[in-house]
Amino acid sequence: MNTLVTALYIVAFALFIYGLMGLTGPKTAVNGNLIAAGGMVIALVATLLIPGVSNWVLIVIGIVIGTLLGVPSARQVKMTAMPQMVALFNGVGGGAVALIAWVEFREDPGYASHPGYFVVASLFSAIIGSVSFWGSLIAFGKLQEIVPGRPIGLGKAQSALNLVLLVAAVVLAAVIGAGGTSQWLIVGILLLAAVLGVMVVLPIGGADMPVVISLLNAFTGLSAAATGLALSNTAMIVAGMIVGASGSILTNLMAQAMNRSIPSIVAGGFGGSGTAVGGGAGGDRTVKSTSAADAAIQMAYAEQVVVVPGYGMAVAQAQHAVKDMAKLLEAKGVTVKYAIHPVAGRMPGHMNVLLAEADVPYDQLKEMDDINGEFNRTDVALVIGANDVTNPAARNDPSSPIHGMPILNVDESKNVIVLKRSMNSGFAGIDNPLFYDEKTSMLFGDAKKSVTEVTEELKAL
Repeated sequence: MNTLVTALYIVAFALFIYGLMGLTGPKTAVNGNLIAAGGMVIALVATLLIPGVSNWVLIVIGIVIGTLLGVPSARQVKMTAMPQMVALFNGVGGGAVALIAWVEFREDPGYASHPGYFVVASLFSAIIGSVSFWGSLIAFGKLQEIVPGRPIGLGKAQSALNLVLLVAAVVLAAVIGAGGTSQWLIVGILLLAAVLGVMVVLPIGGADMPVVISLLNAFTGLSAAATGLALSNTAMIVAGMIVGASGSILTNLMAQAMNRSIPSIVAGGFGGSGTAVGGGAGGDRTVKSTSAADAAIQMAYAEQVVVVPGYGMAVAQAQHAVKDMAKLLEAKGVTVKYAIHPVAGRMPGHMNVLLAEADVPYDQLKEMDDINGEFNRTDVALVIGANDVTNPAARNDPSSPIHGMPILNVDESKNVIVLKRSMNSGFAGIDNPLFYDEKTSMLFGDAKKSVTEVTEELKAL
């Protein structure tokens, strides 16, 4: 039986890696997910076949409850709410490994009959798992707008408090390692780590939340790998390391896309207030409004139109309307392309998935580095609900909080049309000078409705 379990684990690991490879591109992402899910099913079956596994009733009850909660949630969630679902599901994984560490301590106070590596791995997973669980709950709350998206913290004292909480948790862990057997020691570790997770994420604003979710995901993976080491479960070690490594790489890539360091993000970010601050608050500047008819005329007589999708398009579920509009423009001989910023929306790939859902050809989806050189020969840039990723202050204003963040050079286009509900700022909570540019026209309203009206006007031309 042990040989069979090992063989099944090897098959599962191969499917994990092969599935992860599929996630590198939109065309193969769906199959990649299915392959990795198949690997997880095999790993689960292999774990249940390990000699000595018992309590089948509890196991079945757990699987049923998880299925009843997970499947309907995943099927019904809207794409706009996918980031917070990722945060919530990720947090559950961290909470699970923290509870495993507690259960092991309850069964063997002080881990007295276990070797040193077991003690270290369990205590590590208890701290990191609890941080990940509670931090992910705060991230979920910010994205779901249950918790204010703006940074909430203690200013300069925040980092000192976080350090005290971490040191206190480590000290209690050291007491256990030295032979402490009181249940309050492990409870204290979990509570201190819980407060630490909350206090780390609360001061981080909505603009940085995608990076935070990815970082917490990496934490969950590492804590799961540590738990696998403690339990001598190869599947947990491999799966945890894959999640930890891929989450760490993704976190680093997103931080680079925003030209910010991970420590600076964790130390306290910007964004989420919804109030225009910094970069000029508008003052006596005015914006130029336009109509659906004028926007249709501008684009119909253009040679190239670049669509810049943002979270506003996702909220309005306007991707299908955008595809219909682009189809009409292409029929009139207009070249249509889509400019995708690495962190547009609330998670990497958010815009790609939405547009792929509307059957937009993959070769029209251009990443930032590929499209930025084309804006200066673009007749019309159509910005649909994108704020921070098009803000020229990131390039021109050293005093701006987002200065240095790579952006889509929309302001270099000959004409810009911005679709927005209002003049509210984006996740970074700062004003966008692009909206006041002489060549920029604002088309206010729901993105889907506005695009549909433009489409009807194009049909009439």
